[in-house]
Amino acid sequence: MNAPNFDDRHIFRMTDDTGMFQHAIFSVPNPCEGYTTDDNARALFMADMLFEKYGEKKYEDLIYRYLEFLLYAQKKGWFRNFMGFDRNFIEKKGSEDCFGRCLMALGYTASKPGLPRAAAETCRRILRRTYPSCASLSCIKGKAYALIGLLLWGENDAAAAAELLGESILDTYAQNRRENWRWFEEEITYCSAILPLAMLCAKQARNKERYGKVGFESLDFLLENTMRLGYFKPVGCKGWFKKDGTPAEFDEQPVEACGMMAACQKAYQLSGEEKYKRYAEQCLNWYTGENSAKQTLIDRETGGCRDGITASGFNDNEGAESIVCYAIALLASEQLK
Repeated sequence: MNAPNFDDRHIFRMTDDTGMFQHAIFSVPNPCEGYTTDDNARALFMADMLFEKYGEKKYEDLIYRYLEFLLYAQKKGWFRNFMGFDRNFIEKKGSEDCFGRCLMALGYTASKPGLPRAAAETCRRILRRTYPSCASLSCIKGKAYALIGLLLWGENDAAAAAELLGESILDTYAQNRRENWRWFEEEITYCSAILPLAMLCAKQARNKERYGKVGFESLDFLLENTMRLGYFKPVGCKGWFKKDGTPAEFDEQPVEACGMMAACQKAYQLSGEEKYKRYAEQCLNWYTGENSAKQTLIDRETGGCRDGITASGFNDNEGAESIVCYAIALLASEQLK
């Protein structure tokens, strides 16, 4: 792995006393675009990992900042997502994916004994208010994020909700799977690695073979279509990958490398197969030059991560999703050593 040393400058540049900004123009935070709960949920996950590794107060402060954002975003058992710079949410209810991402970040924070006790207890309180809403989820990725969050939390009262989510994802896979299309939907789109990851997490937590079978089979199918060139090339967002079609080439987004790395790490942890370790390393190396552009996305001048690879080169903006996903991937890579 050829990743540079960790640099947190852009993380703090993108974070104000409300939370993490959504977008940047180059490396300058853009307050006109406000904030999202999506980004602050991911950032909470990242801050947890930073504090676990370094134990520094500045990272503890980030945990409180991003958790405060989620606490404000939660309303009537759900989460609002888009917030203006004036701290007013511009919608009454966020997406199911946003809901699931919040549960995953809250579940992680609640489950780690080394994190601040007040933060963990606050996460448990929010989870108790929100997990009953899992019964209303209809989008498969929202279900996958939420399932991981409930499994991490490990609360007995939420076990039935987790079981329903897992069985629903299995059923959807069975309905869509074909011999030449081993996938959950008729199209592979944004953050798709969360689906095999959720199945592998359920296999680990529940020890049911059918979760493992679906998790490994779907992950291998995704790897066949993103590692075919000898390096990680995620499915592009300009067209995605439809059944009986071909994967879109661009734009390649940093969130995809982080998600695929997490799924490969989990597969390696469960199977011990070295190929998954190699794939995880390739996902990390995508950020630093092992990609279709053959150049690093990491801006050493700012500490930021560029927002993706387009047909004409880099998207030189350095938004929240990009730097958070890179930081999570870099921190998670410690488990591969």
